[in-house]
Amino acid sequence: MINEKRLLDRFLRYIQIDSPTKFERDFAEYLKEEMEKMGLTVYMDNAGESIGSNSGNLIAKLNGNAKGETILFSAHMDTVSPGTGIKPIIKDGVIFSDGTTVLGGDDKAGIAAILEAIETIIENDIPHPNIEVVFSIFEEGGLYGAKNLEYDKLNAKRGFVLDSGGDPGQIIIQGPAQNKINARFIGKEAHAGVAPENGISAIQIAAEAIINMKLLRVDEETTANVGYISGGEVTNIVTKEVEIKAEARSLSDNKLKEQTDHMVKCCKDAAQKYGGEAIVEVSHSYGAFKVNEEDEIVEKVKQACNNIGIKPFTAASGGGSDTNILNANGITAVNLGIGERKPHTLEEHLYIKDLENAAKLVLEIVKVHTL
Repeated sequence: MINEKRLLDRFLRYIQIDSPTKFERDFAEYLKEEMEKMGLTVYMDNAGESIGSNSGNLIAKLNGNAKGETILFSAHMDTVSPGTGIKPIIKDGVIFSDGTTVLGGDDKAGIAAILEAIETIIENDIPHPNIEVVFSIFEEGGLYGAKNLEYDKLNAKRGFVLDSGGDPGQIIIQGPAQNKINARFIGKEAHAGVAPENGISAIQIAAEAIINMKLLRVDEETTANVGYISGGEVTNIVTKEVEIKAEARSLSDNKLKEQTDHMVKCCKDAAQKYGGEAIVEVSHSYGAFKVNEEDEIVEKVKQACNNIGIKPFTAASGGGSDTNILNANGITAVNLGIGERKPHTLEEHLYIKDLENAAKLVLEIVKVHTL
């Protein structure tokens, strides 16, 4: 029942509308007009004003024509860089970019699947409960759109986020919490050739701290990474100041605290060893979520998958998504696989078949929620 040609055309159209993080306005206006023409009521909130985006989140609603629980579908509008001037190429049933940009399937594949399913419902007068849609801004780099969404505009208590790289059929029921750890190491300048013993190298302090940190895959539930380091100017001066930016993630709140405390301690101990100073700031990016395997929302997705002939399976994710924020705001949500392959790279690609199955799954989820 999904119009496969229209779905593909829709996705190709979407990815060619530039919407890098904080500059989603053109795409948001395009989607707003498109949804209004389909018969949805659409509202743009004011989230962008407080987080530095030129757009707000889109909240759209389609009134039900049958009984059933109100359900929410969500995806994000922004793309990572380089994501402007995307030129799609199709080869052997797979959609690529031309190699100079990302593809933008993260997360415009999710948006295309949601809207194709809704248009199919409308044009075929398929029975459905109230449907709510959220297309968020500024998901990449902090989930800020979802964090600032006007939740009082929503009635749904059950949500489906289409933003996972797994095969259609994957149901993410657990996601990690994340902390950001930013540290400034303060040493003392001195001439590196004449009197280096009078200096304290901030680079040496930072190196000591990092080498003592447990990083990357810490255990089956926990990861950590130092992703940025900056400091120094010339080789003949002992560097006074260095900055690092790091993160820790875990499916366990206790393990996240342990890993964060460990990384902070490494910074402080290194500074003490060399007689410098470590100024460490920890910020909590988002909390973990876990949906019970036996929860009705999981059972409904499994039923929908079985109905359309794809194999359902549950999994935990090491990445954060709007799913974390929806759960934190009282909406039980899972993240669904839509086949995003190698997202955030120039090799990103999407199988057309996965796009079609994602749209079919959205449609079937609506059907299994209709009484």
